[in-house]
Amino acid sequence: IDFDLILENIKYLNLLAGEGISQIEHTLQGARLRQPKPLPLTLYKNGIIMCNGAFRPYQDPSTQQCLQDIMDGYFPSELQPCYPNGV
Repeated sequence: IDFDLILENIKYLNLLAGEGISQIEHTLQGARLRQPKPLPLTLYKNGIIMCNGAFRPYQDPSTQQCLQDIMDGYFPSELQPCYPNGV
């Protein structure tokens, strides 16, 4: 696992997702600016935790696919059901 590449690509994907860019949220009183909600990803020596879910060891095929997607420069494909319209 190339952790340097993962971290580099996460920075790039965060920019694509709008990190640091506020969006307009309409309220009853008018509107306000809000930051997109982050999706936490914690990398450990022996696995990951994503979106405050369960610990996933690196040997798990779904973990390998998730990290491979990131190393290839894509958002993890497992997020598609939650974000069907993309970023």
